[in-house]
Amino acid sequence: MSDSGGKDGEQRPTAGVTLRGTLREAMEAPPTVYEMVGGQRFFDDLVNRFYDAVQGDPILRPMYPKDLRPSRRRLAGFLAQYWGGPSLYSELRGHPRLRMRHMPFTIGWAEREAWMAHMTAALATAEVADDTGNPLPDEIRALIFQHFDNAATHLVNSPD
Repeated sequence: MSDSGGKDGEQRPTAGVTLRGTLREAMEAPPTVYEMVGGQRFFDDLVNRFYDAVQGDPILRPMYPKDLRPSRRRLAGFLAQYWGGPSLYSELRGHPRLRMRHMPFTIGWAEREAWMAHMTAALATAEVADDTGNPLPDEIRALIFQHFDNAATHLVNSPD
């Protein structure tokens, strides 16, 4: 961050980190979030905890197919790619088009809140996937949570 408090409009740094470029460039610059959390295994573990909870959810479970394995693979692949991992999701499925892919489902605030409750719980117990048992850094947890919160709101397509 910077302000223009210097003479002649000179940019003077303030406290914190100075980001240059786009958010996408920052997310893809080494080390990526994908690398910092331990790679694909982190996203597989996160998504498995999430879907384990969805399995018994009366609001969300009817929205999914009987076999949740393909849903687990797709979500884990999407999240890994989004956070700087390999682009396997797009290679297999094309552009994510999240809103379009979710339009066949009625998603109101109850569905959004149920989804967020399970994903928040899954994220709360997340550890770096490096076999050290290290907790996920708070900054990364907050960044991922913010993405989930925004995406869940974006997918609402029906009033309750």
